Amino acid sequence: MSFFKKLKDRMFKSSSKLDAGLEAIIEDGAEAAPPQADSDAQPAGPEPLDVPAPQDAPAAKPGLFGRILGRGSGPRRALDDDMLEELEELLITADMGVETATRVTANMAEGRFGRMMTASDIKTLLAQEIARIMEPVARPMPLYPKSPQVVLVVGVNGSGKTTTIGKLASQFRAAGKSVVIAAGDTFRAAAVEQLQVWGERAGVPVMTAPEGSDPASLAYDAMTKAEADGADLLMIDTAGRLQNRADLMEELAKIVRVIRKKDPEAPHNTLLVLDATTGQNALNQVEIFQKLADVSGLVMTKLDGTARGGVLVALADRFGLPIHAIGVGEQIDDLAPFDPEEFARALTGAE
Repeated sequence: MSFFKKLKDRMFKSSSKLDAGLEAIIEDGAEAAPPQADSDAQPAGPEPLDVPAPQDAPAAKPGLFGRILGRGSGPRRALDDDMLEELEELLITADMGVETATRVTANMAEGRFGRMMTASDIKTLLAQEIARIMEPVARPMPLYPKSPQVVLVVGVNGSGKTTTIGKLASQFRAAGKSVVIAAGDTFRAAAVEQLQVWGERAGVPVMTAPEGSDPASLAYDAMTKAEADGADLLMIDTAGRLQNRADLMEELAKIVRVIRKKDPEAPHNTLLVLDATTGQNALNQVEIFQKLADVSGLVMTKLDGTARGGVLVALADRFGLPIHAIGVGEQIDDLAPFDPEEFARALTGAE
């Protein structure tokens, strides 16, 4: 199964919410649409999309082009102020945020205001707008010739940080890279055990320390091992306890200070892992971790378990940070590079 097929199937909660909402918006306002003008009447207002074909022209084939021309099946409604307001409210309920929802709907209306639209037309336009916003941030995690390349992974507990590290390590190893993992969340035995399981599965060594040990010391030892082994990548897990931000900030700062004794440019990447089910709270987490650590890119997990997939659009629109990968499940191939067009189509249910 392709990742797009999996993404579309597993983002059902988000896409079905938008799909049902868009259908309802068109159907509820369909009666208010201006009637078809007869052949002798002069058209009033903006020209509708359903321009009749010449008599000798072949019948339009069904499909995207035909739907955009208004020949598709189903009710149609004029793209007017009322419809734009309903669209904006729908996008806000999908956790796209007020500012992003307003910008998206305004762009959808540009040059199209007053035209007759089917639900398929709206889905297509919405997917195009979402993809346009997300195209600039869709970038894989950069790989450098520097060895080892140090990747610091941050995020709140429960965000999928540990699983993401395991999946990335497995994928990098499958691509021919040698990887070392440091289980730096030394205060949670479960996180260490989970990383060890992933390490065994991927054939990647996992450096651990006794519970409650200094994470910075572990990071230093892991860097020493990565250098000795000639590893390409060192991935360092970190704690995510936001209850006491001062302690967490100091802990992260100390890890950075210590590893820079070996490499002044480390860490080369700082990945923030976000849980899609938290919705708008993900924006707050980005703000916090940008202050705690120099975040260089995002990974969004658990898109299969929420109707809040629109938050990723809000993140791209507001912060502009690279989105390296998204996850829709627990298996190794359920984490894939972020593709803005595939995500937009899966989110909106567009064909």
